[in-house]
Amino acid sequence: MKFNLLVSLLFSVFLFISNIDAQISTLWGPDGFVKIENGSSGMMADLEPGDRFSRDHDQAGDINGDGIIDLVIGARSDDDGATDAGAVYIVFLNSDGTVQSNQKISMLEGGFNETLLDNNFFGYGVAGIGDYDNDGIPDIAASAPSSTNNALYIIFLNSDGTVKDYVKNPNIIAQGLSAIGDINNDGRIDLVACDPNSDLGGNNRGAIDILFLDDSGQVLTNNTVNISSVNGGFGAGLENNDKFGGREVAMLGDIDNDGTLEMAVGAFTSDGGKGAIWMLSLNSTTFNVESKLKITEGLNGFYDTLTLGANPNGSEGANFGHALCKVGDLNGDGIPDLMTGANQQNEGWGYILYLNADKTVKTYSRINNTEGGFEFNLTAEDRFSRSISFVGDLKGDGTIAVNYGAGAGAGSAGALYLLFFKPCEFTQQEGLNHWIGGNTLFTNWSHPDQMLTSDSLTFEQCSFKAFETDAPYITYNFNDGRCICKDSTAALAVSMELSTAFSNECNTFITTSTDEINTETTIMVFPNPTNSEVFFEINQTAFSENDIVSVFSSLGSQIYLSKINSSEAKIDLSNYPRGIYFVVFTVNGKSETFKVLKE
Repeated sequence: MKFNLLVSLLFSVFLFISNIDAQISTLWGPDGFVKIENGSSGMMADLEPGDRFSRDHDQAGDINGDGIIDLVIGARSDDDGATDAGAVYIVFLNSDGTVQSNQKISMLEGGFNETLLDNNFFGYGVAGIGDYDNDGIPDIAASAPSSTNNALYIIFLNSDGTVKDYVKNPNIIAQGLSAIGDINNDGRIDLVACDPNSDLGGNNRGAIDILFLDDSGQVLTNNTVNISSVNGGFGAGLENNDKFGGREVAMLGDIDNDGTLEMAVGAFTSDGGKGAIWMLSLNSTTFNVESKLKITEGLNGFYDTLTLGANPNGSEGANFGHALCKVGDLNGDGIPDLMTGANQQNEGWGYILYLNADKTVKTYSRINNTEGGFEFNLTAEDRFSRSISFVGDLKGDGTIAVNYGAGAGAGSAGALYLLFFKPCEFTQQEGLNHWIGGNTLFTNWSHPDQMLTSDSLTFEQCSFKAFETDAPYITYNFNDGRCICKDSTAALAVSMELSTAFSNECNTFITTSTDEINTETTIMVFPNPTNSEVFFEINQTAFSENDIVSVFSSLGSQIYLSKINSSEAKIDLSNYPRGIYFVVFTVNGKSETFKVLKE
């Protein structure tokens, strides 16, 4: 879900491991993609050009009970029953990201007995909201933001993706929709409705509404928090035609540990169309803005060049911040990172923004036709990154999946790119070393001239050059940002220029099996499932200071940490809610993870 109900526990696990051994940095790199569109990757539907399939999307949990995450995808210009009435697709996935089957929900299909009108754009915004009616099947939210309807639908699903029932909440405008978790702690997932065309405070300045619902799916209108130029404590900063709110927001949590909640909100036509992201710190009780920070070209750590000028669809500029998604800690520094995009920049560019604790940008990486390591073949008007959503560990192997919407060009019905990222260990070689000889796969440094030949790179950007070139070795200099990627025939030598050599081992390091950590050590975890306590046994009697056991929730939060000082012990989960937990053992410098179900 966009609020990352399944924000990978693996980020937290790898951070913990990297703190044990400071010589290893874990970053996340490309691991292939699946393009889902009509007639490919198993997607067989009646999609037509202009349907805007993937205009919005989200992970919806396991709807059909096969143990694999499913998706909800909007097609807001579908013509079932009326022109541009709109539709929503429930897409049942295989673990490799291909489509097992799909169920359409429209005025004519899927049991949705609602009368939609021309230009209702049902499915403009969609979100997975968890199991709202407590029947064991996840439910969804979908918006129809046309002026002839302006409704938010809470849709209760059957396990086959058809509609069991729904609640219509009228007079809610949501050109974008995001689930943000249970921020008011009432046991129900909360939503943000984005209205970038709002005229509150000025023409098209934009606004968002934080929505709280009761257990029947009705919006508690008296509790709604509007954030705009004139409401919610935002104050000055927005200008006419900024379109604050964008198409979705990203709830990051309290990243600076000051008691406020950080939320990223786009304003994709600000600054002449270049676009911007506002980092809001929200009061944890009133959810009004206590402070804010703007990220755009040349401001607060983001220094990429964003385009200006007219686009083929009549818009202006790059539209940076059009879509947003929290993706967890991708560089192991303990701070959640953010994916966004500039969907009008060339074919559409995705960005990974690595954040600092003060909400500024530490550095960034690009994802497009030539950068990021995915080797796309996007067309000029694809508008890649026009929508983004987090999926999680779809394969069950420690990789993560993130959805990117595209396919906005003429003649296209729309497409969804499901990108896989895998954890990669960059192991620092002892001392100040560099790689010599072999074949150079990438470099921004001239040895004869002793100068940079292009931009200085951060370590994260250098690692992505290694991903793009499949380089097993990199030399990086933290002082001047030189980055040299070599193939496996290179050799290690002492550096006289304060450079550091790293080897790139791009593998999956966390498993969920009960295999041995090594040939001498075995661990047993039982009972599984459990309703209270879980016990473990280790077949050794002596333990060091670095032998530890920790437990993570499915949200990635560490709820338990203890040194291992006995071959037998128990962990009490009785005070925690039902769900999946991950028990991580680090013994003799190696780690193993067990997935435990608490009933």
